[in-house]
Amino acid sequence: MRTGFHRNANLIIDKQAIYHNIHSEIERLNTDTELFMVVKANGYGHGAVEVAKVAKSAGAKGFCVAILDEALELRDAGFTEPILVLGVTRPQDALTAATFNISVTLPSNEWLKAAVAELANYKDAPKLNVHVALDTGMGRIGFQSIDEMEVALQLAGNNSQLINVEGIFTHFSTADSQDTDYFKLQVKRFKKFMAALPSKPRYVHVSNSATSLWHQECNGNMIRFGVSGYGLNPSGTELTPPYDLKPALSLVSEVVHCKLVPAGRSIGYGATYTTTDDEWIGTIPIGYADGYVRALQGFHVLVDGQFCPIVGRICMDQFMIKLPKQVKMGTKATLIGKNGQNEISLESVAQFCDTIHYEVACLFQKRLPRVYI
Repeated sequence: MRTGFHRNANLIIDKQAIYHNIHSEIERLNTDTELFMVVKANGYGHGAVEVAKVAKSAGAKGFCVAILDEALELRDAGFTEPILVLGVTRPQDALTAATFNISVTLPSNEWLKAAVAELANYKDAPKLNVHVALDTGMGRIGFQSIDEMEVALQLAGNNSQLINVEGIFTHFSTADSQDTDYFKLQVKRFKKFMAALPSKPRYVHVSNSATSLWHQECNGNMIRFGVSGYGLNPSGTELTPPYDLKPALSLVSEVVHCKLVPAGRSIGYGATYTTTDDEWIGTIPIGYADGYVRALQGFHVLVDGQFCPIVGRICMDQFMIKLPKQVKMGTKATLIGKNGQNEISLESVAQFCDTIHYEVACLFQKRLPRVYI
């Protein structure tokens, strides 16, 4: 997909906001705790490489991604800092990860055996750094019992020429909730795992953004700082962050067409909206192919600082809005961000779509240019 530079529709990424969010969190950390910035999914839609540059300048000591290819993108961009792949990497890619000094998750003994067998095929293969994943209640990946973990550690130790246990971690599923019962249960399980360790590896980490914001005592010596680095509250509106998070992403476009539509005329596919009076209708050149989803019919954008409702279904490449008056072609339209005295937040977009702001940010496609300010 080509980026649409010949169209006024851009994601505006505020680098100072990202710097503020990361630096503010680092200032709260113990001196022996490192922040790894999570830049998976193209930096939550903000642009992985550019976000990584800002994160490094703000004090991040490493990065987390979801898949090996995302880690390789950072290496190709010249980053030498530690990188951890949080998802399951194919065992047959163990040599690639080791060659580029990329740490991977150790999710099971079956995986470890396959990775060892793969590395053993190569003479003088570099060691593969692994982080042992513990499933304390997320139910996603990792060891559920101490016995399983001990088998993995023994197997890794027996193959220490190929495998280095660099870290151990778990992931909390309710750290962003007012109800802490399940969170405490996961903490209890994690502590039992840790008590069974003969020695601790280099990195012990449990904290995503929510854990580090509201349960700082659990941080270990590394945190995985994700959505809050982009200025978004991981709990939505349930909990208040301990400092001001500054959203980094805005989405702006323009009115490319404006016309007076008589009463009784329908707008868009399915004729789902019909004018009740003579109405000024404007067209915005963004659609669901850009990640601005059809579910936003009935939502609004900002034009000249005023909320203008979206009328009719959102098309693949365009959608229509009801304007209070005629506007000139090229008038700025703000889909996310501030315009005049009003603002549309990513959270409000997510709430309207009955989802979370993580998903909304990740939906924006490559066709939308990222403009960094």
